[in-house]
Formats: sequence, structure tokens, C-alpha cells
Amino acid sequence: MLTTGKRFEDAVSIMARLRAPGGCPWDREQTFDSIKPYTLEETYEVLEAIDNRDWNELVGELGDLLLQVLFYAQMAQEQGSFSIDEVLERLSRKLVDRHPHVFGDVKAETASDVLRNWEVRKAEEKKRRLEAGGGKAATKEDWSESVLAGVSPAMPALLEAHKLSSRAAHVGFDWPNLADLLAKLEEEIQEFKENLKELPEPRQEKEAPGGGRQRAKLSERLRGRLEGELGDLFFVLVNLARFLSLDPESALKKTNRKFRRRFQWMEQQLRGRDRRPDQASLEELESLWQQAKRQEQAGR
Repeated sequence: MLTTGKRFEDAVSIMARLRAPGGCPWDREQTFDSIKPYTLEETYEVLEAIDNRDWNELVGELGDLLLQVLFYAQMAQEQGSFSIDEVLERLSRKLVDRHPHVFGDVKAETASDVLRNWEVRKAEEKKRRLEAGGGKAATKEDWSESVLAGVSPAMPALLEAHKLSSRAAHVGFDWPNLADLLAKLEEEIQEFKENLKELPEPRQEKEAPGGGRQRAKLSERLRGRLEGELGDLFFVLVNLARFLSLDPESALKKTNRKFRRRFQWMEQQLRGRDRRPDQASLEELESLWQQAKRQEQAGR
């Protein structure tokens, strides 16, 4: 019977074979940059399988995500940067070092205690790297003492907002209760409404290209202010999700899927009448939308 270790070694060997001379032309042409979009895509497909509770599909999607790790490690080994062994060694060491309540004598009774200890250990690791001086060169973020250091601006905005606010909350910069957070949400909504008062009147009679009504043109100044206020509103909503231990990205994804289901049902109904959505009135579309909602609720 094959062990987990042997199965992993086989996967590593297959990846090496694909990249070797005489291997797969497509795999051999790939670079770190060309693979990045696939990594993001595979990550979202893992999340989709989890949301659908499709465990059989999740097996395959996790394999696809693991393939990304093997791909990067193989390319790194080819250029002499590191190998999959170093990836695994560092992961194991990190898991042990950051769980002293399991592998040491540190006490952590709750999940919050664990998170606080995790941040402390990360800060200690960074300090040791700086003091050691040798080895890996310190990055700009290594020199920063900010608790926000390490939150990559390259990640999706909702996730970045969640991580930034979580880091700040770990040092006490957080709303004390849900009521205060909801009050902040109301405040941001009111500020957004105040800025909306400066919107020029839209020309209601003229249709925009592709259907729909012509939108009012915004000055650069007003556009900037509205964008800022809308960003503030999004940020508070992300904090609301964090406060309730909800994942904002997952929440929005589920709403996107719900919208897709309902809208496509509406399109199907209109096709039965030999019509398209842009040939229906807003009142008819709204009526169909409510029917779609009722059908979903009845099916629960």
C-alpha cells in the first residue's frame, strides 16, 4: 500500500518529468508569472467546491491547487533558488514554532489567544531575521514595525480589508460592540448620501448605448469623493463581516451566484416569449425577479 510520502514523491517526480527535456511543451514554457493566473483560478475553484459542499469535487480541486505549489517549487529548483524539500521543511518548522501551546509550554485556552500568540511569534521571527543580518536580505516590510506589515496590497480588496482590520483589532483598535459598528455603518451611508446631493440631474429621456438610461457625468472632483466614500462604506461592511466571523468574499460570491441563477431564470422565461431582457420593461423584469425569488424560497 502506498504511503502518503510515496504518493507525494510520485507527484513531485511527475512534475519534474513534465518540465524536463522531452516533457510537455506547454509545461516547459511556463514561468512564475504565467502560472500566477492559474493559481488564483484554482484557489477560487477550491472555494466554490467548499461552498457547494461537493466533497468529491474538492478532492480534485485541492489536487489542482497542490499542483501549483509543485509547479513553482520545480521552477525554483531549476533556477537554483529552492526546492520542494525546503518548502516542506520551512512549513513544518513554522507550524511547530507558531503553535507553542501544542508543541511547547505556552498556554492558549481560546482561538483568540492562539491568534495573539501567532502575531507575537511572527514579530519575534522578523526581529530574529533582522538581528541575524546574514542569509535572506531583509525586505522593506521586515524593517517596518507596523502591525500591518505582511498584508500584501496585491491580494483582492475585500480580503486585504479583512486582514488589515483584523491586524488592527489584535492590538485593540476595534469597535467595542456591534451597536457601535452599525452606527459607523449608518454614518458612512449618510456621508455617501450627502455627496450624492451634488450629482447633476441625469438626462432621463436619452438611452445609453446598449440599452438602459444615460447616466449623469461626474466631475473628477466628485468622482474622487464618491469613490472615497464608497470605499469607506465597503471597509465598514468588511469589518461588520469580520465582527460576525463571516467571510466577506464568500458572502459576496454567494450573492453573485444567487443573482446569476435568478437572472438566468428570467432570461429563460423571456426566451419562452421570444424576447430578450432589453426588450422587456423594468416592471416586467422586476415581476420576473420576484417570481424567481419566490421559487428559490419555496424550494428551500
